[in-house]
Amino acid sequence: MPSSDILGVLRDGRPRTKTEIAEVTGRVRSTVSLRLAELMDDGLVAELPAGGSPGRGRPSARFALATQSRVIGAIELGPRHAIVAITDLAGVVLTRTRLDLDVRDGPLAVLDLLVRTLEDQLEAAGRPRSSVVGVGMGVPGPVDPRTGTLASPPLMPGWDSFDISGHMRATFPKPVLVDNDANVMAVGEWVTTWPDEQDLLVVSVATGIGAGVVAAGRLVQGARGAAGDIGHVRITAAADRSCNCGQTGCLETFASGRGIAATLRDEGMSATEASDVVALVRGGDPTAVRATREAGREIGKVLSVLVAGLNPAVIVLGGEIAEAGEPLLAGVREVIYTRSLPIATSDVEITVSSSTEARTITGAARLVQNHLFGLPERPVEYYQAAQ
Repeated sequence: MPSSDILGVLRDGRPRTKTEIAEVTGRVRSTVSLRLAELMDDGLVAELPAGGSPGRGRPSARFALATQSRVIGAIELGPRHAIVAITDLAGVVLTRTRLDLDVRDGPLAVLDLLVRTLEDQLEAAGRPRSSVVGVGMGVPGPVDPRTGTLASPPLMPGWDSFDISGHMRATFPKPVLVDNDANVMAVGEWVTTWPDEQDLLVVSVATGIGAGVVAAGRLVQGARGAAGDIGHVRITAAADRSCNCGQTGCLETFASGRGIAATLRDEGMSATEASDVVALVRGGDPTAVRATREAGREIGKVLSVLVAGLNPAVIVLGGEIAEAGEPLLAGVREVIYTRSLPIATSDVEITVSSSTEARTITGAARLVQNHLFGLPERPVEYYQAAQ
């Protein structure tokens, strides 16, 4: 988009004059005027009433992002649920719906449900389909950044290489940006809670386990989108437990929601999903607390390798099992602090996300914003000079 740099300057919500925009973007003022006219015609920028002090001549017009003029579709897709939201251009949520579903029903059934729900959300928000500038989506599997398609997702049989973007663009002919849910959650955590940090790990512990990696101010996806896919690292504690990926002994067979539930069943308890584990831990069940802390230790062992390799400033635990709170967090902290050099851990903050769902929706909207505004993920990198 030829005017993306101007949108990027206005992204922070601060109105600016043509001269200020020209100074930040390096464009000549005549070009800024032309681009602003195009953006106003598209409804993306609004000219604000001029202000100023009497006696100082005619004040310069100011321009701002028209945050209410267009909307973004933001979706978190999990193995058994989805959150579908509509946000304004600034990422403020206008409507939100939670769906129960099963990704094993296949891409056509699931994506058509998501499309219908987006249409319902638009109707609820009083917005036409034409107001959508793009859709961002987090999915529970590795996404190949070269193609935007899922690459052998263990939790999503039948989705391998399926063109999610192409299917959804049949209804919403705008950019549809898809990434791994841990990456999307990491972006949401980053821009919402840790905007001044350049190195952090955001770990999702739910039906599966994955990490979003931000290093040197960039989201790291890897060559095939598998960066941070720590759930399939083999660990001794998992022994011969079978994993959806086809291997045995993967971390998530022991430390995910279903993995901890399996441990509890071995103890004679009734538990199937992550929600069962969280309920037992919150109820103070000692066996569930012990199993969850041990899961945290095993996650910590894998993360300690990433700590040595990446030296993050922050590690955030998210996902449904993170709602169990202290037992998981204590287990992760215990191992990272004992297995890593003091130089790597003396200042690292290890904490729990305040809201996984909110962060993932924010991250999904941010995918579209970054595409629209032509910006990197780092939220303050571009327009710091304009402050």
